[in-house]
Amino acid sequence: MSDDHDTANAELDEETIRLATKIFNSARNGETEKLRGWLAQGLPPNMCNDKGDSLLMLASYHGHLEATQLLLEQGADPELYNDNGHHPLSGAAFKGHLAMAELLVSHGASVNARSPDDKTALMFAAMFDNAEVVEYLLAQGADPRATDSRGMTASELASAMGATRTPAMLDAV
Repeated sequence: MSDDHDTANAELDEETIRLATKIFNSARNGETEKLRGWLAQGLPPNMCNDKGDSLLMLASYHGHLEATQLLLEQGADPELYNDNGHHPLSGAAFKGHLAMAELLVSHGASVNARSPDDKTALMFAAMFDNAEVVEYLLAQGADPRATDSRGMTASELASAMGATRTPAMLDAV
């Protein structure tokens, strides 16, 4: 009986892993209707993979507005950090995805949330010269004088990374 039970558990585990892989790939690929179906069947909107990436983190990082909107409407937490200490707004800022940043902030993402090294979304946007996101985050109350764990501001980080537009924007604030 133990062998049958172990075999059944191994098959269930493999089936569960295949399903989880499909779900996370659907978030990563922006397959909104698939996500909608799973959420309707009780899928937790804050489900995370082995790296701590939530469905929302994957959908938003890859620029899928519709899937991100659905997850937020279903209760996904825009402040849920992954195992590296990053949250969806940081990813949107890094990628320069203004519409995603606006969507996340409109659903409660904090513009001054920090990663483990004390970087903010504003710092990520500035470092990668994403001027439109910098402008938006500043308008939403992001602190341009905040410093990371090395004592560097968003402007200083941007300059160190060779950004051409954002240092001047931040210095003018």
